[in-house]
This record gives sequence, structure tokens and C-alpha cells, in this order.
Amino acid sequence: MFRYSKLAAVAMIAIAAAHGVASAEDEPDPVVAKVGGVEIHQSEIDLAIAGLDPQLANLPPEQKKVAALSALIDVKVLAAGASKEGLENDTTFKQRVAYLTERELHNAYFKKHVVDAVTPEEVKARYEKEISAVQPQEEVRARHILVKTEQEAKDIITALDGGKNFADLAKEKSTDAASEGGDLGYFTKGRMVPEFETAAFALEKGAYTKTPVKTQFGFHVILVEDKRTQAPPTLEQVEPQVRQLVMRDKYIALLEAAKASATVEIEDPALKKSYDEISKPQADVQGEPAAEPKNN
Repeated sequence: MFRYSKLAAVAMIAIAAAHGVASAEDEPDPVVAKVGGVEIHQSEIDLAIAGLDPQLANLPPEQKKVAALSALIDVKVLAAGASKEGLENDTTFKQRVAYLTERELHNAYFKKHVVDAVTPEEVKARYEKEISAVQPQEEVRARHILVKTEQEAKDIITALDGGKNFADLAKEKSTDAASEGGDLGYFTKGRMVPEFETAAFALEKGAYTKTPVKTQFGFHVILVEDKRTQAPPTLEQVEPQVRQLVMRDKYIALLEAAKASATVEIEDPALKKSYDEISKPQADVQGEPAAEPKNN
């Protein structure tokens, strides 16, 4: 993975997505309002809605439409005044328009060759690749009874040895009110404090600790009800994240291909050094051969 992907790829995916609203050419684009004879179309409303302040994102649709129309009317009336003063001929204005034009061309190219180019087959293949690289983790389902003293814990173990029900004892004796009958559900290693975790994962299914387990919270008696290998998330659960990975790879590959046919010259030595550093393949930084960008 390329180092600059964190600085560029993810950011540009977000930028392109935010500026990706456009009406299809064959869809109707009715006139919503007129300002001094200049028409405002529905497509402009859609663009303005996409550009509204994030604080307005949760407004009802009709309120967002009104806010967008209000913003457009403000833009139109002041833009007309700017044109009368010839501000479109200002050098700084022209530079900004040129930059914004190139940015929108970038976004259109990104949408065509990255966003719209992702196929379900690519997403499924990337999901399977990511899942196959993950080492399955063991997880246990446990109950516990937490008390203040070691003697209390020993008395509970004696009661369990005598046939008492663990959940009933937890309801009666445990100071942990957050768990119903002491039930902690399933958890993997790293979720509990070390002493508790070591004891829980050492138990067989259906067994409970024969000596109290001391932690910073007090003394525990632990019952393991089940052990299993943690199931990986389904494709449906992680599809948006996997799609982002595919888009990121496509974007990096697109940039690499474009840069290979372009000459980039940076005059400032310090700026060039910094740019070259973030543009290095990650493997190069670690002293390994650089991997070629892939579209998988």
C-alpha cells in the first residue's frame, strides 16, 4: 500500500463523493425559480443541497430545498453585481476558476473510473482476500460472580460444588449489577483484564474456577458456558468498508498510471523532498521491494 494513500486517496474519495451530485442528461430538469430573468433549475438545487453546511444535513427535505434555493438566489444576485463590475476578469478570480474546473474534472474522472467502475465481483474478491488473511480467534461465553473478599468467593465455589445454580448465585451474591445472572456474553482475548482472561480461557466448556480469581475489581468465580471460533463478519455487514478498499486501490492505480506519463517538477527542494517522501511505496520505506498497485 502506498504511503500517500492516507493523505491523498482517502481524502480525495471523500471530496469526490461530496461533489458527485449530477443529473442524468435524459432526466427532466425543471425551472424552480427565476432571478432577474436567469433561470434556476432543479439540478442547481441538487448541487446546492450537496454543498449546504453539514449542520443543515439533518433538516427535512423540504427545508433543505428552501435553504438551498435561498443560497442560490443570494449567489445569483451577487454574481450579477460582480459581473457588472467585471470581476470575472480579475487574475485571482481566473486562477480560482481554473483550479475549481480542474478539481471538478478530477472528480468526474474519479467517478467514472473508480466509483462507477467497482463491480460486485471485485468487492466479493477483496472481501474473501481480507477474510482469508485474518487469523480466526477463539472466543468464550462466560458468566462470573464478583465479590469483595476471597472467603466469599470460596463459599460460592463450595455452593457450586454442592449443586447450586451459577446464574441464581450470581443474582444473589454478585456485586456486578451490569450482567444478568453474571452473563458476560462472548468475548475474545484482549477484552478482559489479564487475570480474568487467563482463567477464563484456561477453563473447559461447562467448567468453573475452583479457586477465586483476584483482579482489581475484587474476587471472581468464573463459569465458561461455551467455546468457539469467532465467525468473521459477512460481506453484507462490511460491504461499504470493503468497497472503500477497492476504490482506494483503483484510485492509487489510476494516479500511478497518470503520473507515469506526466513529468512532475517541484522547484522548492524542501517541498520536493517532502513530496517524494510521502509518494514512496510503503514497502520502499521499509526496505522491501515495492509492490505494484493492483485493481483487485
